[in-house]
Amino acid sequence: MALVSPISMKIIARMHSDFPTKFGIPRQSGLAEDLRSIVVFEPEFRNPDAVRGLEEFSHIWLIWQFSESLRETWSPTVRPPRLGGSVRKGVFATRSPFRPNGIGLSSVKLDSIEMLPELGPVLHVSGADLMDGTPIFDVKPYLPFVDGHPDATGGFADRFKDYSLQVVFPEELLALVPSDHRQALVKVLSLDPRPSYQNDPSRVYGMSFAGLDIRFVVHGEILSVVQVVK
Repeated sequence: MALVSPISMKIIARMHSDFPTKFGIPRQSGLAEDLRSIVVFEPEFRNPDAVRGLEEFSHIWLIWQFSESLRETWSPTVRPPRLGGSVRKGVFATRSPFRPNGIGLSSVKLDSIEMLPELGPVLHVSGADLMDGTPIFDVKPYLPFVDGHPDATGGFADRFKDYSLQVVFPEELLALVPSDHRQALVKVLSLDPRPSYQNDPSRVYGMSFAGLDIRFVVHGEILSVVQVVK
C-alpha cells in the first residue's frame, strides 16, 4: 500500500465567544440559542468574495478543532459525562473531544454578516458551543432539505434531551450581568455545567462568562447563583 502524505489544514477563522474556558460551554450547539458569538477570519481569508451568497442561509456549519483537548494517543472508548462518567461508549458513538482527530462540528444560526475595514467579513452567530479563540477550519451553509432529519433517533443521548435545572438567580446578582447576556446565561446554567459525576451540594462551582465569575451551588434539581464577581 502506498504511503499517504499527511493532510494539512489551515485555520481560516477563530471564534470569539463569552467563554474563556471550557467549563460551562453547552455540550452541543443550539442548546442555548441566545448565546451570541462572532467568527473572525484570519488575515489570509478576509476577502468579502469568500462569503458572497452566505447571507442567503439562516444557519451554517462550523468545522473546528478541540484545541484544548488534543492528545498524542486515543482510546476506542470514552466515558460520556451525561452517563455519569462510569459507562464506556465507543468514541465514534459519542461527540467526545478526545478523538483520533480533534475535530468538532457545530450547526449555528447565522444572524448577520458585518463588513469591517480592519477585519473583513465578520459572522455574527448564535447558539455556538465553542470556547473563545477556538480555531475554525471551515464554514459551510446548512441545507435543511438534506441536513435536517426530523425522524432521526439520538441513541443514548435522547434520554437527556429534555434535562434541565431550575435556576434561582437573585435579582441583585442578576443586575450585575449585562442585560443582553442575562437570558443566555440563565439558559447555560439550566443546562447544568457540572460534570455528571460531581454531585456535592456543598460545593461552590465557578464559571467564567462574559468577563464575570458566576458562582453557584446545586441541590437536587435546583441551581442557585450565590455570587457574581467582575
